[in-house]
Amino acid sequence: GVWRFQVSAALKEGRVGPRELCQRCLARIKSSGVLNAYISVAEETALKQAEESEKRYKRGQPLGVLDGIPVAVKDNFSTAGIETTCASNMLKGYISPYNATVVQKLLDQGAVLLGKTNLDEFAMGSGSTDGVFGPVRNPWSYSRQYKEKSVPKSHSEDEECNWVITGGSSGGSAAAVASFTCFAALGSDTGGSTRNPAAHCGVVGLKPTYGLISRHGLIPLVNSMDVPGILTRCVDDAAVVLGSLAGHDPKDSTTIQDNFKPFELPDSPDVSKLSIGIPKEYQAPGLSSEILALWSKAADLFKNAGAKVTEVSLPHTRYSIVCYHVLCTAEVASNMARFDGLEYGHRSEMNKSTESMYAATRREGFNDVVRGRILSGNYFLLKQNYEKYFIKAQKVRRLIANDFLKVFGSGVDILLTPTTLSDAVPHAEFIKEDNRTRSAQDDILTQAANMAGLPAINVPTALSERGLPIGLQFIGRSFQEKQLLTVAKWFEKQVKFPMIQLEEVKWHSHDVFQHQKSASFS
Repeated sequence: GVWRFQVSAALKEGRVGPRELCQRCLARIKSSGVLNAYISVAEETALKQAEESEKRYKRGQPLGVLDGIPVAVKDNFSTAGIETTCASNMLKGYISPYNATVVQKLLDQGAVLLGKTNLDEFAMGSGSTDGVFGPVRNPWSYSRQYKEKSVPKSHSEDEECNWVITGGSSGGSAAAVASFTCFAALGSDTGGSTRNPAAHCGVVGLKPTYGLISRHGLIPLVNSMDVPGILTRCVDDAAVVLGSLAGHDPKDSTTIQDNFKPFELPDSPDVSKLSIGIPKEYQAPGLSSEILALWSKAADLFKNAGAKVTEVSLPHTRYSIVCYHVLCTAEVASNMARFDGLEYGHRSEMNKSTESMYAATRREGFNDVVRGRILSGNYFLLKQNYEKYFIKAQKVRRLIANDFLKVFGSGVDILLTPTTLSDAVPHAEFIKEDNRTRSAQDDILTQAANMAGLPAINVPTALSERGLPIGLQFIGRSFQEKQLLTVAKWFEKQVKFPMIQLEEVKWHSHDVFQHQKSASFS
């Protein structure tokens, strides 16, 4: 689309240099500090990387579309030389000796790594409110669209109580992209942690097929469901980033063996030959009437474009959140055992015995949410409970995956569902319920794709009556990212989601994005 500000083109033509672009993004991170989107900012290394990139452009030899593009990475991906904390006391000050494969691939393409983004501790949560560095604020809290709709009390007080959450657990990455501090960001997605904040922050959030992108260096939560996620401001950009990350990694035995061929999305996608499925079970209790209406409207868009739209059934959906909880906590309990205070991370001063040092280290290092999940996971794994919970949940997981296979086997190409039950909640409202309750509600529409290992994407669709973003989710067949992203791009063109209008005067100092309609890079 002509309306997209193509930073890559601008870099190639020398209208903007990587160094200047990097400086603008760094300045923007500082001026939007209230959002708390970043845990650490790697100013020096970022400027060095930008200078290297600048030299390549001057020689006329950029490494590709990502060369010189500022990116951010969720703070549960290992980064050599930059702290990786998982927003936990357990890892404060921990610096990994190596880069996660996805981080290395971005750097190999010339991307400029601005810093690490905030999250729920160890990525356990759906609000980005539970990390030790405090909650992330949704940039839309400061948008003209939201301010016009929210009832002002006295101005100063209003700002303080009215801000809304980003969703989670990759809220820092979603906020970073939405507030124009970077052009793309990595999140992780175990039960919806990339798609949920993407929906609340009005950005594109892609969870690729399990095994398409390497997990090496992503600090594990649930090995059988975790996938690195991609957050960008438009679908084309997500396709570009996917192209540079996907493919086999000898360091991750679960990645696909075949070579992945990066693809370009068609300029004017055609959906008239497609079959779109609307899973009736996704009309979940608690789904807002606004989102329900938007979902129907979206289905009509496809119908009017000649696509076949049918209601389908995924009968085991109602068991999936319980099943997810059992499997998720069981794997968490096993993964968290590595944080014992011996090799890395926090170590308690308690040294009466190794046992007491272990116990104290974990009590001091983990928050209640993490400890709670470890406890329930270990309970499900007790010898007397193993068959009853873990094995049973594994069987239900297979049934859930089979539901999807049946639907796709019947000729359906893509499923269309809501991403979240409602728009973003004010923080004051959100923290009234505990993390466990919140996650069970918030993961309901997203976690089945993780259990089945399928690719899914959030596409920003419209603003709610409160002036906040609402997204819809597309779920595709395994490894059919090209088809999924093509449909998402078609939909994105139809809905013309509005640009965020950030009012903060201080955010608009000589801005590269100010006079542009949008700020995509590809």
